[in-house]
Amino acid sequence: MIAIEKVLKTAKEKDASDIHLICGLKPMLRISRALIAMDESKELTEDDMWEIYDYIVRGNVDKDEIFRKTRKLDCSIDFEDVRLRVNISFSDEIPVFTLRIIKNTLPKFSDLGVPEVVRRMTFQPQGLMLVTGKTNSGKTTTLNALINEINETQNRKILTLESPIEFKHVSKMSVIVQKEVGQGRDSLNYHDGVKNSLREDCDILVIGEIRDRETMDAAIEMAESGHLVIGTLHTKSCAETIDRMINFYDISDQTTIKYLISSLLKLVISQRLLKGVDDQLVLVPEVMVVDNVIAGCIRKEKFSVSELQDGMQSSIEKGNITLINSIANLFVDNKITLEQAKSQVEEKNLETLNRTIMQLKIQRQ
Repeated sequence: MIAIEKVLKTAKEKDASDIHLICGLKPMLRISRALIAMDESKELTEDDMWEIYDYIVRGNVDKDEIFRKTRKLDCSIDFEDVRLRVNISFSDEIPVFTLRIIKNTLPKFSDLGVPEVVRRMTFQPQGLMLVTGKTNSGKTTTLNALINEINETQNRKILTLESPIEFKHVSKMSVIVQKEVGQGRDSLNYHDGVKNSLREDCDILVIGEIRDRETMDAAIEMAESGHLVIGTLHTKSCAETIDRMINFYDISDQTTIKYLISSLLKLVISQRLLKGVDDQLVLVPEVMVVDNVIAGCIRKEKFSVSELQDGMQSSIEKGNITLINSIANLFVDNKITLEQAKSQVEEKNLETLNRTIMQLKIQRQ
């Protein structure tokens, strides 16, 4: 019999970010990006997996029905003073579990390493801001730290749509309403939640994930109607984010959507996490502020990723931060190694990286 609460307690004590429970393996913890087996535990059996399933679902008929029908389930549970985001799926007809540990105490926005221009942009009365990055890049932490910063400094009504809710916010200077998205929850899907938010007199709408055209349409409509919309996308760079947004639409609609994006989009931050020289995770931000130069690049008939990147480089004074500049600064500040720096850029950009590093060193002499 698996002592699941002992596994959760050990993961919490060891400051793990994720727990992987797979039949035939010992429980695995992800600690500072490395997967480490819990040697004190036995290999998990099929009976263990169904016991874990019962512990997580806790007799909830709706959750059980969703899992049986769709063969996957996203939910959250509370354990002691932490919240866990849970994904359940099948492997060889046996449940497989991935649990993300969400700490109740949010880091201060100023401690994350997110550029100040991102915080300043939240004072915009309307428009669209995007926090992007691959899985495990810290998007959720940045998004919620940003919400908390607004909550402590601005008098706004903030409505969030999340699947599932990870950080529980308490209203301070702002009023916060958090809604969970999914069958049997507060909103059936992101699209419906965004559409209904038009009637809820919110100032800021936070969309946990923009994953399809319908949600993008609703987010654009919300921004057009005079609201600030903050959302996330799973993309690896600012330029790729624009490309993804355009390609949500048919070719016949892309000219129109380019004009809408160029006028409504205010900022994109794309981020990565690297293990630093002290084994602590380091944020690598790329920031694109949509000024006239960037807007012009977006509106062009033939969208060019490289042209957009050149536009960012030419408008550094507006708050733009290219990936190469961000990586070079981290290396010069002795937060990452040269090997790590080089691993984050394409081969064709290595010379630019080396040149940027040399320029920074000269400036700081």
